[in-house]
Amino acid sequence: MTEEYEYDDEAEEYYAIRPNKTQIKKDMAALFVLSEEISELSPGQIKTLELPEVIDKAVVEVAGMPHKGARKRLLKFIAGQLNKIDVEPILEKLSRIKNKSAHAVREHHIVERWRDRLITEGNDALTALLDEQPDADRQLLRQLIRNAQKEAETGKPPKSSRLLYRRLKELFQVEGEPDQDQESEFEAD
Repeated sequence: MTEEYEYDDEAEEYYAIRPNKTQIKKDMAALFVLSEEISELSPGQIKTLELPEVIDKAVVEVAGMPHKGARKRLLKFIAGQLNKIDVEPILEKLSRIKNKSAHAVREHHIVERWRDRLITEGNDALTALLDEQPDADRQLLRQLIRNAQKEAETGKPPKSSRLLYRRLKELFQVEGEPDQDQESEFEAD
């Protein structure tokens, strides 16, 4: 026996697709984490994100708050506001800021190693530096190295060592583009 099935177009029922509550909660949690990351940035870095005015004011306000309940409520508010806009451009800019910070730390360590090497090894290290950086002012660097070595021997404050660090930092920044935000952060330290 073969049965024939009739298909009735009018009998089709459509159901509303309800959003997945678990996914909504995960998305909001991710936006909350994003709002925390944004609140930990410096004011100059926050400006580069080009946030809407409401979010910008809330982020500036939350940055100075202690880690209590009011801060958490304000971070939830920021997450809710971020939920209303496209956060992809913000995420891209935030990742660039993090990358610049990592680059600045790496550059800081390189400069510190060169300074320490120049002070301890003297002319041999200076020759190696000049091979790597031919535009460096040999006479000024030699004078700063001598003065830093004398200061270290006599136990005086490391004024020349700091000056040597600054010169080396300027020398290594000539290779890449100088980052104004990072310079101001190092000066503040």
